[in-house]
Amino acid sequence: MRIAYHEIYAHPLPEGHRFPMIKYELIPAQLLREGVITQDHIFSPTPLPAEVILLTHTSGYWQQLKEQTLPEREQRRIGFPQSPALTQREIVICQGTIDCALHALEHGIALNVAGGTHHAFADRGEGFCLLNDFAVAANYLLYQQLVRQILIIDLDVHQGNGTAAIFNNNPQVFTFSMHGAHNYPFHKEVSDWDIPLQDGMDTLTYLQLLKDALPLLIARVKPDIVFYLSGVDILETDKYGKLKVTPDGCRERDELVFRTLKQHRIPCAVAMGGGYSPHIRDIVNAHCHTFKAAAAIF
Repeated sequence: MRIAYHEIYAHPLPEGHRFPMIKYELIPAQLLREGVITQDHIFSPTPLPAEVILLTHTSGYWQQLKEQTLPEREQRRIGFPQSPALTQREIVICQGTIDCALHALEHGIALNVAGGTHHAFADRGEGFCLLNDFAVAANYLLYQQLVRQILIIDLDVHQGNGTAAIFNNNPQVFTFSMHGAHNYPFHKEVSDWDIPLQDGMDTLTYLQLLKDALPLLIARVKPDIVFYLSGVDILETDKYGKLKVTPDGCRERDELVFRTLKQHRIPCAVAMGGGYSPHIRDIVNAHCHTFKAAAAIF
């Protein structure tokens, strides 16, 4: 198992946004302390070349990010004031997801401590996302002809609207999203398969929906690789999630995805996605369970 982590994941972020972004430091630290991983499992990605970014994002948008000329309204849509450091952070995260995908193709699974920036569109960012790491990595694999069919399983509580829009007319990438029906983004894009979840949904109902969906997805898509967004904002403790999934239920969700993929010998690249519980330990513990499940099953 390989894990992408770079110190830039948690630095620098604008004042007022350090929590819950501190999780990017705490996740690898906790995994190391508990003996789940060693330093040999961790690698630091390098910045992504511009030509790879341009396989997914428009040249005009990339120029705005590079030259720091995003209009104020676009910065508000993203939620961060622009800075060179934030752009650098995003291109490192994207390279980390590409590296995870390449490792997964050979060894089964790899996880990015950050990533899951699924609200970024080809020509704009939003929802704390500047570049779409799953889209960048998927398009890179297709461009290099390393795979023919990709499945994106997005289980963050917020719909991956940017991802859905980017791959709207691409039959080689199937987008699947289980997300809060009344949660951000309030204007949803159309994924290949969307399952909207009602506020207050409990663990058993959530897991049954996923159990029913996964075999159908595998049979329909027959993916060469899966990109899995394992957001922990489905937790009942989350400030914005509006669901009632327990920590054990969140762990079972990850185990269900990983067991299904392992059974069908499908490699998996994982990104952590969102998590906004008031106590950072709840966020970090839930994310760490994702790594533990991956280590145990793969």
